[in-house]
Amino acid sequence: MLNRFVTATLIAAALAGPAFAQDRRAPSSAAELRLSYAPIVQRAQPAVVNVYAAKTVQNRNPLLDDPLFRRFFGVPGNNRPEQMQRSLGSGVMVDASGLVVTNNHVIEGADQVKISLADKREFEAEIVLKDSRTDLAVLRVKDGREKFATLDFANSDELVVGDLVLAIGNPFGVGQTVTHGIVSALARTQVGITDYQFFIQTDAAINPGNSGGALVDMTGKLAGINTAIFSRSGGSQGIGFAIPANMVRVVVASAKSGGKAVKRPWLGARLQAVTPEIAETLGLRAPSGALVANVAPGSPAARAGLKLSDLIVAIDGQSIEDPNAFDYRFATRPFGGSAQIDVQRGGKTIKVTIPLEVAPDTNRDEITISARSPFQGARVANISPAVAEELRLDSNAEGVVVVNLEDGAPAASVGFQKGDIILAANNQKIARTSDLDKAAKSSSRLWRIVVVRGGQQINVTLGG
Repeated sequence: MLNRFVTATLIAAALAGPAFAQDRRAPSSAAELRLSYAPIVQRAQPAVVNVYAAKTVQNRNPLLDDPLFRRFFGVPGNNRPEQMQRSLGSGVMVDASGLVVTNNHVIEGADQVKISLADKREFEAEIVLKDSRTDLAVLRVKDGREKFATLDFANSDELVVGDLVLAIGNPFGVGQTVTHGIVSALARTQVGITDYQFFIQTDAAINPGNSGGALVDMTGKLAGINTAIFSRSGGSQGIGFAIPANMVRVVVASAKSGGKAVKRPWLGARLQAVTPEIAETLGLRAPSGALVANVAPGSPAARAGLKLSDLIVAIDGQSIEDPNAFDYRFATRPFGGSAQIDVQRGGKTIKVTIPLEVAPDTNRDEITISARSPFQGARVANISPAVAEELRLDSNAEGVVVVNLEDGAPAASVGFQKGDIILAANNQKIARTSDLDKAAKSSSRLWRIVVVRGGQQINVTLGG
């Protein structure tokens, strides 16, 4: 007992010092095997919160659409049974004024959000910013009049496979729980969870309810936000994924600046992965890097001299394995400066300097179609560079695109998806959102619609 107390005291003293670098070494004595994580947990735990979200949904029983059924059973036409759906997750306090970061999927569609601190106190919270591309959201405590405990951001680029980490959250709603493990892998880019696929993989036990919780390094700093698990049973099987702190920092900074959307540097080029066949054609030893497939005129990439078929192999000295790795590295660069990209062109490596600036968002003219039509409930916008960047559209895309869909609305029911580009409706070209709004107001028993989805043109015929 005495040994543990002395050891814990020494760890606490070390953490209090100015240097926080991890000492990466194997235990050298039996005494070191009795080291405790308690000082790190005591420091981090107060900043990790439970997140409770609730939304009201209407049960859409198809029988209630029949006026004879409603009349027989005495159900008013506008009275559908409502149900409260609740979700549970975790979050991390990142600002003493009451700013909390969590996963977007924890609070998606929520009407009410509450947070609960480690000391059981509860607070109402408001949603400040949601970013589906990273699956992150930022909340703010309502009427917060105190200074809350916070976690500082670690530099997640300094993590090394094998580093010890702690996962803190509220699995299965049992209460705040701490588990430990190691960093199993870095830069996981084939997970398929979010647009920015660049995850920290850990074997620290992560379960449902841990989403939005903290992955903490041995300096007591936030290394990542726990987001997903790979599981056949629904429980932890030793493969969990966390969003790196450097990406979380970008989203939080946008929330602090008062933005409703996350601002990221704009490249203005479409990249593709290097397949073994492409690698052989280019004479590469291995299929790695990001190949430039398209460059938008007037974009930062074009002004910097990036060209079609250039192979990007590094950014600011960090190697690039695939387009996902580049997207992450580029998106976490600060505005105002520039990024130096290493490019292989014609068998030689050259350096290209890309300015870090926001994509222009001119003439977006975002509206929701309300007229009775297959488009009803679709929120659409004119495609600007910013919209193309948000929805990962081709940098040369033009026209009107679906940016959101109301749950249960006709547009969602007939199969429209976020990112669909609407080219024509009943032989009328759709170039602006006003064109679509006008077309939707024209009554028609048959709708012939031309849509581009994933680069493929689709012709659809729907009944009115």
